[in-house]
Formats: sequence, C-alpha cells, structure tokens
Amino acid sequence: MQTMAMNTEDIKGPIGVFDSGFGGLSILRDIRKQLPHYDYLFLGDNARAPYGVRSFQIVYEFTLEAVKYLFAQGCPLVILACNTASAKALRTIQQRDLPVLDATRRVLGVIRPTVEAVGSLTQSGHIGVFGTPGTIQSNSYEIEIHKLFPSYVVHGHACPMWVPLVENREYDGDGADYFVKKDVDALLSLDRSIDTVILGCTHYPLLRKKIEQYTPRDVNLVAQGEIVARSLEDYLCRHPEMETRLQKGGSCRYLTTEDASRFSATASIFTGEHVKAEHIVL
Repeated sequence: MQTMAMNTEDIKGPIGVFDSGFGGLSILRDIRKQLPHYDYLFLGDNARAPYGVRSFQIVYEFTLEAVKYLFAQGCPLVILACNTASAKALRTIQQRDLPVLDATRRVLGVIRPTVEAVGSLTQSGHIGVFGTPGTIQSNSYEIEIHKLFPSYVVHGHACPMWVPLVENREYDGDGADYFVKKDVDALLSLDRSIDTVILGCTHYPLLRKKIEQYTPRDVNLVAQGEIVARSLEDYLCRHPEMETRLQKGGSCRYLTTEDASRFSATASIFTGEHVKAEHIVL
C-alpha cells in the first residue's frame, strides 16, 4: 500500500476541470489565461445536463462519477467549474470520498473563492445572487457568505431561462432583454440596498452586457472566472506539494458525454476558439 501511494504522488498529470455542461468552459478559459503553462483536461457531462433541476443526491452521484473518471486519467487536482456541483456535491466528496479514493488528491469548487472576493466589493453588506434553481435552492452562497461575513444580508434569485438563452446563442439578441430585465428587477426589488450581485452560474458572464444594461451603475457584478483563476494560482503557491505534481505543457483536452461534434460546435461560444472534443462514457 505504501508503494502504491508513493507512485501515485510521483505521477504528474493535468488539472481536471469539470462542469455539467458548457459554462465551466468560461472558467477554464480564464484559468488558462492566468496559468497557461499547465496541462488541462476538461470534462462536460452534457448528456445529463442540466444539473440545476436535479436532486442533491443525483448531482452528488454524477459529480462523483466525473471526479473518479478524471482521477483515473491522472488528474491530481480537479476543479468543479459548476456552481450546482459545487453547491450540492463538493463538501461530501471532500469530506467523505477523498479520504477513501486518494487522500493526496484534491477537489476544489467555485463558490468559496467567489464569496471571499465579495468582502472587498460591497459597501452596504447587502448581496444579491443570480443562479440556477438548484444553486439558489441549496442556499450555498448564503451559507458560505455568512461563514465569512455573518452580518451580511443575502438574497438569491433563480434565473431558469438564462442558460438556455446562452446555449441557443440568444445572449446578445433582443429576446434576451425581456428575461434579463425581469430577473434583474425581481432580485433588486427584494432589497434596494443590494450593491453587489454574484453571477452564480458559469453561463452568466456571456449575458453580462445585458445584465449591466438593466442594473444600476453603482451595483457591482461579480463574475467568477478571473476570481477562480486567481484563487487557483494562490492555492498552488501555498501548496507546492500539489503544484509539483502538475504537468506543464500548456495543452488542453476536451471530453464530453454528449456527441463530440455537437459539443465542439457550442463550446466555441465559451472558449472563443475552435474546440475538438472526444466522446466518453461515465
């Protein structure tokens, strides 16, 4: 057993990035901008998306399958670039599964780094969160914010139409205005003191121009990509034992549980470049 563990730690591998669909590609894009010299392996469980409407147990089971797959591909570190997976599965995987699977590997999410950044942005201490129904139902942002900032007031609002708008390339079209304005008005009407709004879904940065159009100028909009990228860089600086286990070739592979050509056609919306994906089965 001791030899096996030592060999596992000696093997270098890519950083795994997982999302239930496409939005995590926006996180990956910003991570690669910040840390271009590492190798990356992205996995999208597009065949079973969306996760936002699924139960906690199903999201946990699906996410754990993906993490196990990325571990099997040699990833020492996996980023859950999905708010729903981070909300419904991360804590259980970290506390219950990792010690059994491989205590030397790590799984990180996107919610905690986002919450940590909020403290330097808000003046009023009143925070709004846009998210999928699953993320909002989980109250994960409220829970994490209150751990760090107990006095803050948090209001969440679910935006079920925003992901379809993005994936159907309507995020810049006139049809998006109705839904964006409706949801922005609904959130801000809950609390007129909100001065910071978290875009709690990795699809939402593509709607940012529309959201800004209907949001007062003195309200901060917090997108996750750059925050998560900086947080990962800081994590690797603080954990050299993990950093030395990462491959450094600047490569990136894309895996999907959906049809590979279909994934590749949509992925370019988020990456800004041509993507050639490979189909896998979890």
